[in-house]
Amino acid sequence: MSPVYKSFIDGQFVSNQSGECFDVINPATNQVIYRVEEADDDVLQHAVSSSKRAFAIWSMMSAIERARILRKAADLLRERNDELAVIEVNDTGKPLQEANCVDVQTGADVIEYFAGLAPAQVGQQQAVGEDFYYTRKEPLGVVAGIGAWNYPLQIACWKSGPALAAGNTMIFKPSEETPLGAIKLAEIFIEAGMPAGVFNVIQGGAKVGQFLTSSNDIAKVSFTGEVSTGQAVAKDASQSLKSVTMELGGKSPLLVFEDADIEQAVSAAMLGNFYTQGEVCTNCTRVFVHSSIKSAFLKQLQTRIENNIVAGDPLDLEVNFGALISKQHQQKVLDYIAVGKAEGANILTGGAAWQPSGAPNGNFVQPTVFVDCTDDMQIVKEEIFGPVMCVLTFDDENEVIARANDTLLGLGAGVFTTDIQRAHRVIHQIQAGICWINSYGASPAEMPVGGYKLSGIGRENGIETLASYTQTKSIYVGMGKLESPF
Repeated sequence: MSPVYKSFIDGQFVSNQSGECFDVINPATNQVIYRVEEADDDVLQHAVSSSKRAFAIWSMMSAIERARILRKAADLLRERNDELAVIEVNDTGKPLQEANCVDVQTGADVIEYFAGLAPAQVGQQQAVGEDFYYTRKEPLGVVAGIGAWNYPLQIACWKSGPALAAGNTMIFKPSEETPLGAIKLAEIFIEAGMPAGVFNVIQGGAKVGQFLTSSNDIAKVSFTGEVSTGQAVAKDASQSLKSVTMELGGKSPLLVFEDADIEQAVSAAMLGNFYTQGEVCTNCTRVFVHSSIKSAFLKQLQTRIENNIVAGDPLDLEVNFGALISKQHQQKVLDYIAVGKAEGANILTGGAAWQPSGAPNGNFVQPTVFVDCTDDMQIVKEEIFGPVMCVLTFDDENEVIARANDTLLGLGAGVFTTDIQRAHRVIHQIQAGICWINSYGASPAEMPVGGYKLSGIGRENGIETLASYTQTKSIYVGMGKLESPF
């Protein structure tokens, strides 16, 4: 019998009344690993009332007290890194060699970072004649986080860290495909001394998410996911004028100029297409290579893909390439590969489903590189969210900037060149919110993350994110006799 998990509210697991459950499947084996109770109306209302009660306690604690608890939680996350990493691998299909050094650690970094910032929230004071006014930074109230399935624990930390540091309480809904990491985070918060109800986890699919986005009791929603879902979230949230933060999809460009270090540029292209088996929003799936170095770039790229990428059981530390989240998503990626072939692009390497010996029943797709691509191809324009790279060529700087910006999305971008003036000149013209020069993919807690255009609203991480979880109250103080015509 598979274990059954429930929503975690007020510091304990809460059963639904409907009896409805859903299966969670290991992407590398396609076996059910546990079941989860879907949050019904009773559970949802319980979560809201719990969060409201907890807000009265948490928001009145000093920022230093909140910071102390958050730092303890970060310490516990790091202590349990290996245990939590295995949970992430079983849920997502990603390799353990990634999860044990990135997913948990970067989540802990964010919790610790915002713990440090919590006491730094300050208001202002200014004289107005003989009178004066001052401002206070106050929490919003009960806020909601809706996570994605590619980095479940990390995203839960990214959303809860600033929200809780600012004095809010949070109801978090993880993806129904990867729901266990958020429960473990909630348990760690309780162990660290956080009052029950400050961080509640409710389980379920779109219906549960829509409850959060449309509820008048929720002051803000932070969402990570697809563009179309984000648009629905924004529409629901607009009815109550709640603020939203959304990190959505991307079709990010990597520009490799003729003077680039080719080995480093290939490393970036591989990281930006095959890390977490291609299931990363910021991936640089459009790789623009200067025509003068195209042959050398492609030769090294093909050699390294075919010799250095190892697929198999994701719990094997030798494996560096995992399984896609579901059979349905695997088929979606394969369908895009078929479209690319039909459009006239040629495959340099890969292009098929994969049955590695260590995990023959998993949802694997070979790391795939298309060449001879044009900007109008569907595979070049649409987010595939899998291990599929499109290589395009260019000759002129202004031309490639225009082509890189010719998209409705604007999440990430990278530039590789040894000309430092060109590096900054080019990146300043790219319409994307997260950019790298001679690097790719790093998202430290200190750096704001978010997109331009349809890739999102607002930012996660960095100082400005803390401000987005507060509201400013102005207080005018009269120091003299109030004059009135009445």
